[in-house]
Amino acid sequence: MLNKEVSNIIQERKSIYPNEFNGKKISDNIILELLNNANFAPTHKMTQPWFFKVYSDNSKLDLLKEIFIVNDMNDDRKKKLENNFDKSSHIICICLKLNKDILPEWEEIAATSMAVQNLWISCVDSKIGGYWSTPKYISKLSNFLNLKTTEQCLGFFYLGCYDVLNPRNKKRIDINNKIEWYK
Repeated sequence: MLNKEVSNIIQERKSIYPNEFNGKKISDNIILELLNNANFAPTHKMTQPWFFKVYSDNSKLDLLKEIFIVNDMNDDRKKKLENNFDKSSHIICICLKLNKDILPEWEEIAATSMAVQNLWISCVDSKIGGYWSTPKYISKLSNFLNLKTTEQCLGFFYLGCYDVLNPRNKKRIDINNKIEWYK
């Protein structure tokens, strides 16, 4: 029998979009707890390729200005992004260090994704929401993020507090439609 509490936590994980955040600040200690949980992701050969660049307060504005420099966007898109940054407590740049001499790139991306999943499920039942955004322009932020040639950014993880979740009608496809049994 599986642990029902673990199953419930996994099944309750959901994307909470920045426009649903209330703008309240999350303490840096809580952010550190979340990232510590992320750090316990599985990783082949213990390469632990993930690392995080955390932006809050005024540093969010610096990141936003750089995005506007490297990516041409219309005024509506700029306003939406400004609102997302404003309502978010912290914006975490999800980064990874490639170890191509040890493992294929996909394994390092998979391990980093598992770290993000740990971060995400750590938010369940906490009134802290998260959303992983993967805009095309992240590859243009390497200099700003001070990334080495063996490193890359896989996107932003927006974190913020929320009061109420809007109901969603998105349903998972039944797992029985995704399984082929062989005995």
